[in-house]
Amino acid sequence: MLDAYLVPEKSTVSAKGDSQPLDISEAGSRVFLFTLTISSVVEQESIEVSLYTSSDGATWDAKPVASLPQKFYPGDYPLLVEMSQSPAAKFIRAHWEVSRWGRGSTTPNFEIAGRLREVSQEALREAHAEAETRR
Repeated sequence: MLDAYLVPEKSTVSAKGDSQPLDISEAGSRVFLFTLTISSVVEQESIEVSLYTSSDGATWDAKPVASLPQKFYPGDYPLLVEMSQSPAAKFIRAHWEVSRWGRGSTTPNFEIAGRLREVSQEALREAHAEAETRR
């Protein structure tokens, strides 16, 4: 089961950027759980994270496969990434945009991590079964 950090723990982010590509070609599932962890933030700033895929690790799709809306506060923000519509995708990377407004320095300053975990087929079946019982 794939379990890796796209963005290493305690990474300091002060400008837009990209993570290193992660090879997902050996994953048994096309469903992943991405968790953005914001461990430090200053007031009046935001971060927005999107995930992009590639078939070769060099040329990236124009549209993200998944995105988190802007975040302003410390915390863990999960995002389910369903990639069955991207069968050629062999690599994934995170891209982030940051901004800061108000008084003082206009340079954003975040401490983040981005973890990607493969979701097993068994876990998906259990979730679907549970969802059916709640209808």
